Amino acid sequence: MKRLAYITGATSGIGHATAEKFAREGWNLVITGRRANRLSSIKEDLESQYGIRIHISEYDVRSPEACSEAVNKLPSEFKAIDLLVNNAGLARGLAPVQTGDVSDWEEMIDTNVKGLLYVTKAIAPLMIKRGEGQIINVCSTAGKEVYPMGNVYCATKHAVDALTKGMRLDLHTHGIRVGQVSPAHVEETEFAKVRFHGDEERSKIYDDFTPLSSPDVADAIYYMAQCPRHVNVQDILLMGTQQASSTQVDRSGRKYK
Repeated sequence: MKRLAYITGATSGIGHATAEKFAREGWNLVITGRRANRLSSIKEDLESQYGIRIHISEYDVRSPEACSEAVNKLPSEFKAIDLLVNNAGLARGLAPVQTGDVSDWEEMIDTNVKGLLYVTKAIAPLMIKRGEGQIINVCSTAGKEVYPMGNVYCATKHAVDALTKGMRLDLHTHGIRVGQVSPAHVEETEFAKVRFHGDEERSKIYDDFTPLSSPDVADAIYYMAQCPRHVNVQDILLMGTQQASSTQVDRSGRKYK
């Protein structure tokens, strides 16, 4: 029997790479996001390549009603969720707190923190009923340290770190494993483009060093998921070799690709 993963924010970046990795390994999927056309394209591509089944669900995780409705309307064969990957998230803006854009703050808090909570609240009862399951949250090195002008984004990822720990305390007696992956700079995503509101020039932040790639993070998530049930990897902290911290990066050129 194929296992089933529910992946939020699957239309690009880490979410898309994770969907592809798990499909390649024979998992069925529920993939969610706000772009219906892209979800449909990913479903068609992965089903044809890997012979697995995919259910797509278009909604915005910032709406608790939409999260609940999407899970309630899952076909019966897609309700036995073995793994929830809370990937949906973003950075919006890069500014000191005194000049930050309140709408950017609200979007990050509503997506990165509230969205994670809404989706988890909808899916955790299904896992509790079965007495098994796993939740992997996509955190960040920004959940471990704070860097200049990253104030609110870092705060949201610190919240993810705390929520991961709190969720584990709440759910471990139900047989549910909870952990997170915490990557540093990752290319092959829309992170920089979203942060800089679509500014292509400002988004070119990976040209002078080799960061992680989205498949690197997907591999870490898969490793956590395929561990035996008695093993719970609580956190994987990932950085590229040329990155030592959020602010210390060897930008002397791309050395590894």
